[in-house]
Amino acid sequence: MKIYLDGHDYTYEIAELLKLFVESDQIDFISEEALENNQSFLLVSKLSKEEVRLSIESTLYFKQEKITVDVLTYDDRNFHTSAGRKKVKRMIKKSIFNVLCTHFKERPPWGILTGIRPSKIVHEMLDQNISIKEISQCLKNEYGVSDKKVDLVTEVALIERPVIANNGVQDVSIYIGIPFCPTRCLYCSFPSNIIDKKSRGLFTQYIEALHYEIEKVGEILDEMNKKVISLYIGGGTPTTLSDVEFDRLFEKIKEHIRLDDIKEITVEAGRPDTIDKEKLVILKKHGVDRISINPQTMNDATLVRIGRSHTAEDIIRSYHMARDIGFRTINMDIIVGLPDETPSMVEHTMEKMMLLNPENITVHTLAVKRASRLKENLHQYKITQEIQAKRMLEITESYAKRMDLLPYYMYRQKYMVGNLENIGYCKPGHECIYNIQIMEERQTIIALGAGAISKVYYPLENRLERVPNVTNVEHYIKRVDEMIEKKRIQLLKFGNNLDR
Repeated sequence: MKIYLDGHDYTYEIAELLKLFVESDQIDFISEEALENNQSFLLVSKLSKEEVRLSIESTLYFKQEKITVDVLTYDDRNFHTSAGRKKVKRMIKKSIFNVLCTHFKERPPWGILTGIRPSKIVHEMLDQNISIKEISQCLKNEYGVSDKKVDLVTEVALIERPVIANNGVQDVSIYIGIPFCPTRCLYCSFPSNIIDKKSRGLFTQYIEALHYEIEKVGEILDEMNKKVISLYIGGGTPTTLSDVEFDRLFEKIKEHIRLDDIKEITVEAGRPDTIDKEKLVILKKHGVDRISINPQTMNDATLVRIGRSHTAEDIIRSYHMARDIGFRTINMDIIVGLPDETPSMVEHTMEKMMLLNPENITVHTLAVKRASRLKENLHQYKITQEIQAKRMLEITESYAKRMDLLPYYMYRQKYMVGNLENIGYCKPGHECIYNIQIMEERQTIIALGAGAISKVYYPLENRLERVPNVTNVEHYIKRVDEMIEKKRIQLLKFGNNLDR
């Protein structure tokens, strides 16, 4: 399928819109050739321009019969400016979106926004001193976003604003990846490796290579006078490291990376079957003030179904252990839309969470990713439909309010149930700095480890340069020097950009 309008290729944008209404593997047959063969349907948009008026007419044909039509017009002399072209693209998408809504008799709540970070649009308008009232009207009228989602995204942006407003040019966050897990969850699409007796040697080699990358990247950060604001150790499951291995990792970090300006250290202690008291004491000793203990669900039958080797009671026991040791902030992740779960089961999970009373809760909506076992065996599971998924999110939102938790960051993913979103909630003063920075992309993030992606932020141009590490663990071990050099080159480029 190729869609050219006004001399520009809009194929990608229209395909993303279509995914809101039809399965992605159906999109290939929405084409002119299919229409000529009398097999499927075709989208056509036509633009006409007068001196100050632009008209866009979008039509949906099915087997050569005109089904729905939408016409948008607006007055603007600036069609050929950069801002004008962006507006034309938005109007085309909106017109086609309206046609699809009419045909499929549904209206996705995020309108024509198909990207994963809707809050970035709000921040860009706040940068221009546009009021929240005007921003809300723009999101509704220009992007077709529902009232409820407008309220959500503007609330999130206002909570994030003080964090990103304080970013200094030399500030960076650091991510360290441990791409190993005790088992692979049903829904997981991350490049994680199962750690067992066979892979233990590879795991040890990986940690040594990671130590080396920490040492060399620390030298680069020192040379360039970078200030590390937050440190996040994620995975996989970082707590596959033993207490001794964690102690060594933090000694290596402190030896080679200056943490004088650090505001937050987070470790994903996600799976209770990898947590013990000794390990948590080591983390606390090294200044970790935020950990994640992630149940995903408090229903034992679901835990078995998704491949977790622990129970809900194990989660509760691990939580109380961490609380007794004295971590300032505990986050707990849940996933709505897990196979065979019902709204009442989600409510059960939230009731248990409310009794625990963590400072952070992250609510994920299930995304059926191509690389997951769930996608490969989809026919074996009952997947939550949109109406149920919305009800589940309403339940989590209700409980978050009862727990005095505010939405402080949010993002969306492809292939999410109901085209909804993931939301991080927190008690005031417990916002995760790293989560906000990674979502809003207003700070350089240096990522170490296999599969980790550094993002160097250019504030003068408000853009990013991505510097990915290779995903395969064995390749990472062999090519770690290459990964380090790529970071050095990009950070030098950043420095030269500031000197212009």
